[in-house]
Amino acid sequence: MRDDPRLPTSPGFWRSPLRGPWFTSVLGLVLLVGTTVLFVTGLVSYAAYNPDLSPVNDQTPDKGILGFYLFPWPTDPAWLYRLNQGIHVTLGITLIPVLLAKLWSVVPKLFALPPARSLAHALERISLLLLVGGALFEFVTGVLNIQLDYVFPGSFYRLHFYGAWVFFAGFAVHVALKAPAAVRNVRHMRRGAAPEDDLVPPSPDPATFSRRGALGFVGGGSLLLFGTTVGQNFDGALRRTAILAPHGGAEPGSGPNGFQINKTAAYAGIDPAETAEDTWRLIVTGRSGAVRLSRAQLARLPLHSSSLPIACVEGWSTSDQWWRGVRLRDLARLVGYEDDPPDVFVESLQRRGAFRHAALRANQVADPRSLLALYVNGEDLSPDHGHPARVIVPAAPGVLNTKWVARMTFGDL
Repeated sequence: MRDDPRLPTSPGFWRSPLRGPWFTSVLGLVLLVGTTVLFVTGLVSYAAYNPDLSPVNDQTPDKGILGFYLFPWPTDPAWLYRLNQGIHVTLGITLIPVLLAKLWSVVPKLFALPPARSLAHALERISLLLLVGGALFEFVTGVLNIQLDYVFPGSFYRLHFYGAWVFFAGFAVHVALKAPAAVRNVRHMRRGAAPEDDLVPPSPDPATFSRRGALGFVGGGSLLLFGTTVGQNFDGALRRTAILAPHGGAEPGSGPNGFQINKTAAYAGIDPAETAEDTWRLIVTGRSGAVRLSRAQLARLPLHSSSLPIACVEGWSTSDQWWRGVRLRDLARLVGYEDDPPDVFVESLQRRGAFRHAALRANQVADPRSLLALYVNGEDLSPDHGHPARVIVPAAPGVLNTKWVARMTFGDL
């Protein structure tokens, strides 16, 4: 049965002349660099949510040793999260053709018999299962998240975090076992054919184009995806080229509030009666008790301005907008924190969707650019941008910049 050419377990079943160690090695080396960057930027992105502010921001309980690297997320530079997440998402989309080509090139190995010829071979097969399964899981869930298709059986952040570590475990073992051979195979590029191995079909079909042509085809696909995604990180004409991104090609409107949003007020279940000037009140709680403030009372407090972008986990971002409002550290001062403001727990009027509340670290509260914004670009916030008040913090992921704020609790979380 193993040698029956009608079965995928037979080497004779796989007849494409493109398969071979050189083609596979080139794709593997591209993925070696690309997925390493993806893994690092993904971990950095997770750290930006300050998941140690448990249980408020913590989407991944029982991280254990996997959270060894977590650190208090900084506020400088203000574009830090925008850059990190732009690289993570754009690179992930760009690598999809490379990943698919790599999986196609090695698919015969998944059917090879016997399953394990030695301990090293057994480790390689196990690493392949973790590698292939983890890669497909991470890329599929990542693309779904970018497209705002939240069809996961749980939190995207938890699933993506654990999936990344499963993938990286297989990736590390596989690289350790295969990297030397991959480098040797690529060096044969200018010396003729690569060494024979079990990826080369024993009876190949006639070639229709070369392996270099196949690499060019894969590279062209990656370039196309890059060109139709990267624009979501910019404004103006370039954003309109991001036709594959949900916040790309569509015009967000005009005027001071004419920039990208993730959730509209209607989607979030905001009742206009709750946000009306004569009914909405902000409750600020802290060491000295609670304070209730109308929007008019907030507007009479000392107001400050900050020029800051918004960047979201899906990879889209805006250029700097001009925000004006009350500093978070001044609100902390109202409830008894004169010098060193503490962490703050922010609650929203939002009824639908994730992140109806969020926590910010003391360093984020203390930054003079961190505001409870009332205005943007010289105009009142629109309902979709968080009227009557929203949080804006430098370098923070968009979901931590809570809109439609109802309550702020300063103190130990």
